[in-house]
Amino acid sequence: MLNRKVPVVTFKTRVRDESLGGDNPYKWENKTSSDYFSGKKVILFSLPGAFTPTCSTYQLPDYEKLFPEFKASGVDAIYCMSVNDAFVMNAWGKQQGLTNVGLIPDGSGEFTRKMGMLVDKDNLGFGMRSWRYAAVINDGTIEAWFEEPGFEDNHGDDPYGESSPQNVLAKLAA
Repeated sequence: MLNRKVPVVTFKTRVRDESLGGDNPYKWENKTSSDYFSGKKVILFSLPGAFTPTCSTYQLPDYEKLFPEFKASGVDAIYCMSVNDAFVMNAWGKQQGLTNVGLIPDGSGEFTRKMGMLVDKDNLGFGMRSWRYAAVINDGTIEAWFEEPGFEDNHGDDPYGESSPQNVLAKLAA
């Protein structure tokens, strides 16, 4: 994965647009890999699903909380990706009270598939989802890679540690 460019993908996002008025002032907006990864140093972490236990209790909240430390180490942005649609990702972000971490909806799993991280999680009733990983990406190129052990379809456990913000931050500081 190191020194590899991130895949070129268009993401279907929903963005707030107050000019629309009403109770649901959101519109569709296409965002590309370049929008998220070009010209900046970012942390991307991907996880099996919004609203799932490890993702919602530890991984996303800890990246949110540790954002100032990442910023101090030269990181411009942190993005969380999941094979979930924009509606689910937006609802999750609202529920989590995010202000620092951006959410990227990979609804069709195209980016995740092209990264080689798409796994079958039918054993949990999820279908195709992302294996848990994190990456340091500088101007679209992967500089550091943190993949949970045991990559396989229908994995019985949900390993977490390698892609934790604490581990990524420690590697950045080293």
